[in-house]
Amino acid sequence: MLRYLPFLLVLALWIYAFIDCLNTPEDQVRKPLPKVAWVIVILLFGEVLVGPVAWLVAGKKRTAPGAGPAQGRWVAPDDNPEFLKSLDEDDQKKDDRRTD
Repeated sequence: MLRYLPFLLVLALWIYAFIDCLNTPEDQVRKPLPKVAWVIVILLFGEVLVGPVAWLVAGKKRTAPGAGPAQGRWVAPDDNPEFLKSLDEDDQKKDDRRTD
């Protein structure tokens, strides 16, 4: 059973790199190769690990975790300053209605 482990690890890396490449938006792929070319490189050179390793190292623009909020990223309501501000505005409107 242990003799199949290297094959399974290579296969897992191959599948991970392929799916990661397919799910990556076109604007996050580095410029030397377009996304379609990266998919072909991963598929053709996956058995010898050149394609998947090349994709993981040089194919995708990566940011450090915690490098700042991503555009369009979901934020919990209690951490969202815009949501909290809207609550304050709603409270003020309710207070204004009660005093009238």
